[in-house]
Order: sequence, then C-alpha cells, then structure tokens
Amino acid sequence: MKPPSFDYTDPGSVSEVVSLLDQHDGEAKIIAGGQSLMPLLNMRFARPTVLVDLRRVTELDYIREANGAVSIGATTIQRAVERSEAVARHQPMLHAAMGFVAHPQIRNRGTVGGSLAHADPAAELPTVAVALDAEMHVAGPAGTRVVPATDFFVTYLTTSMEPAEMLTEVRFPARPGGRSGWSFQEIARRHGDYAMAGIAATLTLGDGDRCTDARIVLFGVGATPVRARGAEQALAGERVGATLVERIASAIGGEIDEPLTDVHATAEYRRHLACVLTRRALSEALARAQGNG
Repeated sequence: MKPPSFDYTDPGSVSEVVSLLDQHDGEAKIIAGGQSLMPLLNMRFARPTVLVDLRRVTELDYIREANGAVSIGATTIQRAVERSEAVARHQPMLHAAMGFVAHPQIRNRGTVGGSLAHADPAAELPTVAVALDAEMHVAGPAGTRVVPATDFFVTYLTTSMEPAEMLTEVRFPARPGGRSGWSFQEIARRHGDYAMAGIAATLTLGDGDRCTDARIVLFGVGATPVRARGAEQALAGERVGATLVERIASAIGGEIDEPLTDVHATAEYRRHLACVLTRRALSEALARAQGNG
C-alpha cells in the first residue's frame, strides 16, 4: 500500500503551522509522530494535498508540573510521559495508562497530541483526558482557546477543532485532596492491541466512605469515550461498598447507546466487558481511596 501524492512542508513555529492550515482550508494534515496518520495515508483513508510536519516545532515538546497540575506539549512523545517522574507522582492514572498504549516502538515515536487529535475511540489517552477533566489548548487564526476534554471528542476520529486549528497542549488539573482513588483497566486480545473495551475511573470518599465525587469513562464501546453519568449519579452521596459496586457494574451496559460490533468483538460481548471492567475498576479505586491499594 502506498499513500496518495501530497506536498510536504515543515514549519518552525505554531504560528506558521496555523497559517498553513488556514491557507489550505481543510486540505492539509498535521503529522507529528505519524503512528496514527501513516496507516491512514497508506490505506488512502486520508488524502491531504499537503502534509505539515511538526518536527521543527520544538516549542511544543515539554512536560511541566505546577502545584500538582501537569501540562504536556502536543509533540511530546508518549514514552517521555511514561518515564516522567512528575507524571507518575501527580497523575498516576495517566502514568499507568501509558503502559497500555500500543508497544514501546510506537510510544517512542507517537506523540500525546497526535493520539488525542486522532480521537480513536479505542485509544487510551482520550479516555484518560475525559476522566481527569483535562483541558485541551487549541491554537487557530483567531488565537488560542481552551476546550474541556468532555467537549473535545465529537465522534469517531473527529474532534471539535476547526480545520485551521491545532492542538498545542493538554493540561491535567491537580488531583483532588483527601481520600481519592483511581483505576485504569482494559481488555485486548494481546497487550498493545486496541482495547475491545476499557475503563478509567476515579472515586473520592468523604465521611463514612460516602462518595463525594466519581468519574467513570468507558472506551472501545462507542464513537467517543463514553462517560457513564448515570453510574456517577448513583454513586453520589452513597456509602461505597461491594454491594453498591456490584449494582452499578450490573447496570453499566445501559450507559452504552451503540456498542460497536466488529471482527474483534460483538456489541453484546462489549457490554459484558463493560460490566466486568466496571466491577474491577470501582473495586480498585475504592481500595486506593481507603488506603488499601
């Protein structure tokens, strides 16, 4: 398989990239690590007239920590996040999820911004971004704007960015204080493959182990990360224990509107996996919140 013909350019700054995107009016594609885009080009699912390479836009390669919040530049490679002590200390769910992203060879080239902008519903990073209330910093001809992760992913391989906009940074806010726990789980045919189903969950407990905040986000089961708002509401204010966890896990399938059926799994199997993973994730998050995990 060979990609279609295209022009190539490698600007040296964010402003130059935005100008090029604006000039080509939706016909340009950004390439950073290329781990998502190159297969699409080779299969001719993507046919840009010009490829805009970010290799010289070094201003977007960073990991910064301030007061517990972690900001990551869009061209930062995934391996750097996986190895970052600041990420491991302040954003342990993100750190744990990085080990599930494809294989080391991919993580050595793939970028954080590339994975998020690609918006594959079976990918780990979009789901973690939604679960952790990340902020997506987007640059365009009108300047920079901040988009909550919950509003960033629109449908399969589609974000809320305009054709002349680019993702420059993702910011993960500081974790809540007190008794909070998290869990990241996925099931794939083999480690490194796209997940048939997965989940990112956070849980914060108040007095008497009553839930003061929860976030449950499923992936691999719809066109975007699926936030299980019904399950979150069912946890609110309740004493969290094995019985409640089982009840929520059993009902989680109802949160999935249109499960995917493909060569890897049927819709019914994905619903089943969602129940299994919710049970595991809430149990692990609860143990961590209680100081036992």
